[in-house]
Amino acid sequence: MKRFVLPVLMILLWTRAAYAAGSTVYMTQDISPAGMMAIYEKLGRKAAGKVAVKLSTGEAGNTHYLSPALIKDLVQSVNGTIVECNTAYGGSRAGTAMHMQVAEDHGFTKIARVDIMDAEGETAMSVMNGKHLRQNYVGSHFTDYDFFLVLSHFKGHAMAGLGGAIKNISIGIASAHGKRVIHGAGNDKGNIWSTEQDSFLQSMAEAAKSVSDSLDNGKKMLYISVMNHLSVDCDCDSNPAEPDMHNIGIPGSLDPVALDQACVDLVYKAREWKPFL
Repeated sequence: MKRFVLPVLMILLWTRAAYAAGSTVYMTQDISPAGMMAIYEKLGRKAAGKVAVKLSTGEAGNTHYLSPALIKDLVQSVNGTIVECNTAYGGSRAGTAMHMQVAEDHGFTKIARVDIMDAEGETAMSVMNGKHLRQNYVGSHFTDYDFFLVLSHFKGHAMAGLGGAIKNISIGIASAHGKRVIHGAGNDKGNIWSTEQDSFLQSMAEAAKSVSDSLDNGKKMLYISVMNHLSVDCDCDSNPAEPDMHNIGIPGSLDPVALDQACVDLVYKAREWKPFL
């Protein structure tokens, strides 16, 4: 299986009506604070109320995560709080205290408040018409926020094939327990890392859809991805492979599926795409 093919099943789990009219993805090749601001403004949706900025703080030892200097102006312009949830695989971000230390070490606490959303537990949200999930377990602080600005570093991932907007709002917003449920396609017992891949991908899509549904059917969300430091390994890897591709740019959209697909298309158009198979 090609690692960067976006499964059709992930798309079909989202409402068809959203795609009947088509979705727009904007992009700039200017990977800079000004470029981040330009994409945000182009999307035309104001992040209002109490704004959560969802990103990955990156595993200790990893250097490919989003640079705080790159996102600082945008995050501060919306008075955003950087939000994350603890991991399910151990490592340096499995507990809140350790996770906060990584966030500090990586420079995120210097630009904004950081909230580990499952520090005080989790809350369950319903999954409508899910094949694998009936509930999606997210950090209990999720309900504290009015709007989610989703900033993703696009890269590879050993199980999901790619790490982009959909993974960021499914696995990324799920509590540590919720991550195990998604990885196990509804079953958090046994070896969750050996789940059949399509079932895992479908579960991610179901979880992501439940998050979107809860935020006024996605109207209180927007998505920006940064395509730089493109490694075949995830930012959750403490010892990732060196980037195999040149920097591409910053695409953004109000539609996470369209955004991930655009990133996939851009990867395949690049001359150095073969290491991503």
